[in-house]
Amino acid sequence: MQEYTILEMGSLLRAGKLTAYQLVSDYLELIRVYDPPLRSVIEINPEAFEIAKARDAELAAGQDRGPLHGIPLLLKDNIDTADGMQTTAGSLALEGNIAPRDAFLVEQLRKAGAILLGKTNLSEWANFRSTKSTSGWSSRGGQCRNPYALDRSPCGSSSGSGVAVASNFCAAAVGTETDGSIVCPAQTNGIVGIKPTLGLISRSGIIPIAHSQDTAGPMARTVADAALLLGAMTGVDERDAATSQSVGRFETDYTPFLDKDGLKGARLGVARNFLGKDKRVEKIFEHAIQVIKSLGAEIVDPANVDNESKYEKSELEVLLYEFRADLNAYLAEHPNAPVKSMQEVISYNEQNRARVMPYFGQERMEQAIKKGPLTQKRYLKALEKNQRLSRQGIDSLLDKHRLDALIAPTGCPAW
Repeated sequence: MQEYTILEMGSLLRAGKLTAYQLVSDYLELIRVYDPPLRSVIEINPEAFEIAKARDAELAAGQDRGPLHGIPLLLKDNIDTADGMQTTAGSLALEGNIAPRDAFLVEQLRKAGAILLGKTNLSEWANFRSTKSTSGWSSRGGQCRNPYALDRSPCGSSSGSGVAVASNFCAAAVGTETDGSIVCPAQTNGIVGIKPTLGLISRSGIIPIAHSQDTAGPMARTVADAALLLGAMTGVDERDAATSQSVGRFETDYTPFLDKDGLKGARLGVARNFLGKDKRVEKIFEHAIQVIKSLGAEIVDPANVDNESKYEKSELEVLLYEFRADLNAYLAEHPNAPVKSMQEVISYNEQNRARVMPYFGQERMEQAIKKGPLTQKRYLKALEKNQRLSRQGIDSLLDKHRLDALIAPTGCPAW
């Protein structure tokens, strides 16, 4: 069961050979037996069986909501669900935070008939609490571990989602990314992750780092499953103005675009300046390039992103400014949150240092709290620089080599 794709599970559900209730029961048993050393799942939805019964009854009555009907999914614990589950970003400072309403992407998943099985562990505050954070560790969930080697990093911040999918604890999961937090745990745990274009999936109801880079995205075992999950989460949300830019451009089903021969004739550039110095990674990377080439792609090597190193400092500047502003805005909309501002989070962490900060501190938060409003020239100048250089770097590279896409390894830690 655990290796079935979403479409295979759906086919069995519709044929009456499997029920959503059985799926939930089987996944929860796998979590109970195998997850304790992995710590990928931080909380189970107490309503999961109830929802499964309802989805089974709908199918029996001929009410089919689509490919995700009756399919159990896991969500990263920074995505709001207005149910019996908390939303804490892995922080004890937010323990007890029950969201007043679902995140927009959760509303979409419920409409699609998905079963929200539970929440996944993550790097606390999406890996943006400290300059010395441990990837995959949170004060609420403990250390998430790589399922293939327990002493290796699962990569963050969507570590729990990546590990849970790789360990067959769900059909697929949702992660979030600011800078590498979907793609890094996806590649580290051997699954598929997609960071969508900003505005394709609503950011409302997600504990933020920075609105100029944050987005949720699918994490799954296959490209087809990731495409199904991506389409189910899209849509225009009045609570997130960025989604208005996707009008007429988003799809609710991306599976028609899947093409097993899609690499034939494609021109792909190799961004070698992202590679690093680990010979083991380099060996795997070179093998992947040869596999892609054997499938018909034309490889342009090298095709380096020249501007990549020119906005590291300005990117961090923007993230710090937006972290303070966006987190304060999120907390103001959550009356059940035990802390009401970033300053209160910092104070809570100091007062509970032994439990919250046994391994590393909160330097990022301490840097962010010193930043002013988003009208300050320093912030605006850094934001403009980031957007200009990133566009120029990629656009000029694609034009110069007439590329369809770039191939690059991911880095760690990720936000």
